[in-house]
Parts: sequence; structure tokens; C-alpha cells
Amino acid sequence: MKSALTIAGSDSCGGAGIQADIKTMTMNGVYAMSAVTALTAQNTTGVFGIQEVTPAFLEEEIEAVVTDIRPDAVKTGMVSSASLIKTIAAQIKKHGLKNVVVDPVMVATSGSRLISEDAVSVLEKELFPLALVITPNIPEAEIISDMQISDRTGMEKAAKKINGDFGCAVLLKGGHSVSDADDYLFADGKGQWFSGKRIDNPNTHGTGCTLSSAIAANLAKGYELPESVRRAKNYISSALAAQLNLGKGSGPLMHNYILQGKDPLAMEEK
Repeated sequence: MKSALTIAGSDSCGGAGIQADIKTMTMNGVYAMSAVTALTAQNTTGVFGIQEVTPAFLEEEIEAVVTDIRPDAVKTGMVSSASLIKTIAAQIKKHGLKNVVVDPVMVATSGSRLISEDAVSVLEKELFPLALVITPNIPEAEIISDMQISDRTGMEKAAKKINGDFGCAVLLKGGHSVSDADDYLFADGKGQWFSGKRIDNPNTHGTGCTLSSAIAANLAKGYELPESVRRAKNYISSALAAQLNLGKGSGPLMHNYILQGKDPLAMEEK
């Protein structure tokens, strides 16, 4: 069985972070492993506390995993400090880990900031060049590219600039008032749009974590990047269409909709 490792923060309400990653990887058919970068006290309404692990302990976590069950893909999510980012980068290089998907988590769905200012530049310098693909949303892409993005052309220009600056493929996610649910992938010198069905569901807690983990899972199974993105978008669309409604804020997705015995989007099309 193929395996994937998520290196990210814990979400105590289970909708995002490590918990969403493990659910997503499992439902996408790979064995999920984790290295926790931080504990968070959070729910669907906000983040109330963050307790980081030490760089030494994060190194031990990753070492323990990769020297026993080597992952076929790696996904990184919330990493809030420069020292932890450097630790992850060092481990990726030391062990020659492949199929690295970096979700540059900077702000939670609730609006809470999840990364320190100085860590952003370290993320760009240390981790982006090691990634096969990074998956910023529009606000994150604006920070990384130092460009304002207001339309599809802006998304294309920003993705191309980020690719040129850091050498990694870029999946720039729409959905923040630009391009509806369509995402733009720039890789190997060419761009490709992936259309997505706009799901009328306000519960979007953990969508970024879920998408990047689904991409990593499909890369682990041997699919090329464009096909991995297509499969990941189909999965997240169905998880949204299942219309789970939990919590007082922006609730989580139904990651396990497959266990209900039906695909809500497929049923809708019939």
C-alpha cells in the first residue's frame, strides 16, 4: 500500500490540519502518517491557542516515520515558525523525500493568522524550492508574489511569477471572489485551468488542507500532477456537496462521504 506523510498542525475540532489530512489521505486510498508541528485549541469559530512542538521533537517525529515506513508523498501544512520550517526542509533534503506538496498556510478560514511574519520568508527560501507543487489561495499568492490578484489574468501572472521565483509548480486556488471554484496550475512552463463546480455550502473549514492532502495521496499512488489535481478537486467537491453541517462557524467537510455509499455529485448528475 502506498503511503503519505502530513507535516502540519493539529486541529482540535477535527476539520482541518492533521485530522483533515489523515481523513483525506485514508479516503483517497493511501496509508496516512503524521508529524505534528503544533497543537491548536480551535473550533469552527476561531483559533484560541497555539502550542508549538520544539524543532528537536519535530525532527524526531519525521525521522521515526521515514526511517521505518518511507512515504511516497509528503504534504506540509501549518508551520508557524522559521525554526520548524528549517527543520522540515533539512529532513526532506536528508532523506531525499519526493512528491512534496506545500500548502503555505498563513491564515485560517476563520481569519486567524497562523504563521509569524519572519517565517514567511523562510518558507519561501527553504521549503518552496523543495516542493513539487505549492497550493496557495489568492490571499496567500498575493503575499508570495507581491502582486494584487483581481481576475483570472492576475491569477495566471502570479502563478507564473511564483514558479519563476521558486522553481516549483503552483496550483493557485480560486474561490476568493476570483474565478469562482476554478484553480490554475502552472507547471513545466505551461498553465492549465481546472474547472470546479461551485457548491452552495458555507462550511469550508479545512478545504485547503483537504485539497493539498488529496493531491499528495494521488501523487503517492503514482498519478502525474495534473491528474492528481483533477482527482483531488473531484474529491473535495463531493465532500462539500455532502452538506455536513456542524459547529457554530464555518463547519468542516464530510471527508467520509464515500462511506455513506453514494457520491452526492454523481447522484446529482443522474
